[in-house]
Amino acid sequence: MATLYAQLDEPEMTDAIPQNSLAAEPAAPKAKRPHPLVAKMSAAAKDLLWPLIGILSFVALWAALAPQVSTSLGSLPGPVEVAGQGVALYEEWGAAREAKAAFYTDQHARNAAAVASGNAGAVQEFEYSGPPTFLDQIMTSLKTVALGFVLASLIAVPIGLVCGLSKRVSMAINPLVQIMKPISPLAWLPIVTMVISATITSADPVLAKSFVISAIVVMLCSLWPTLINTAIGTASIDKDLLNVGRVLRLGWFAKLTRLILPSALPYIFTGMRLSLGVGWMVLIAAEMLSQNPGLGKFVWDEFQNGSSQSLARIMFAVLVIGFIGFGLDRAMSALQALANRNHTV
Repeated sequence: MATLYAQLDEPEMTDAIPQNSLAAEPAAPKAKRPHPLVAKMSAAAKDLLWPLIGILSFVALWAALAPQVSTSLGSLPGPVEVAGQGVALYEEWGAAREAKAAFYTDQHARNAAAVASGNAGAVQEFEYSGPPTFLDQIMTSLKTVALGFVLASLIAVPIGLVCGLSKRVSMAINPLVQIMKPISPLAWLPIVTMVISATITSADPVLAKSFVISAIVVMLCSLWPTLINTAIGTASIDKDLLNVGRVLRLGWFAKLTRLILPSALPYIFTGMRLSLGVGWMVLIAAEMLSQNPGLGKFVWDEFQNGSSQSLARIMFAVLVIGFIGFGLDRAMSALQALANRNHTV
């Protein structure tokens, strides 16, 4: 028995590693996670790397090949010459602003002197009639395309909704859409010019004829993508959703705002983005042909000028047209994302 008790009192020998030996080993260091802001900036830098490489490669190729191309106005301008003309155009805008301010300051001083001398009849108010600068032309084009785009959307979205809800209406309108969609803005321009000239007969209209003509041409050429996409989006609405509306006895306005428009919204915004891009391209061609104020007229005037700086200015204007078109598309994309997020929430 004593031997048995002695065996029980002895510690049991096992192959397990003693607990104190585990504590003696150093713990593996944890990987340090970067700050969320640093991680976002790193991801953004990676996303911008290849686009930046592409742009720099294009600029380098342009700078290398431009001197090899000869035109009637000399060699094709490189990036440095084009950027220099951009700076010159900005300086011209600043000089024009100073001249305009000086004109109104002098006019105010003359009128104040006439009133002080008791000759109130000599007071005269004139509008500054200096030539528009490059930035003025940009603002004119943006206003024109905005008006044309809004008119196109106001016409295309309701017609597209009706076409999507009614197969008969869609079949009736579809031939007209397919015929009128490919018509060039250069073909619309003389018709619109004659109609607007005959309609606006006032000597001092609220909107200038040239402005209205360009906006109407933009509208006629840019409404088709919105109309087609709106019709497709409306026609693709789940029929069960419309049946639910019938069961709930929703009125036509409630059905339109709660069921149809939210479902067709992605298609509508896609069509509007396409329409805005088409409208911007159409506007430049319309302004160039009709000599209406805007970037198109600026390009044509520089082409007719034929100076040593004209080609660089034309190329700078082309780049500005491209950047503005890209910006308009990004703005519509952001608006679409905002509308979709609010709809989801």
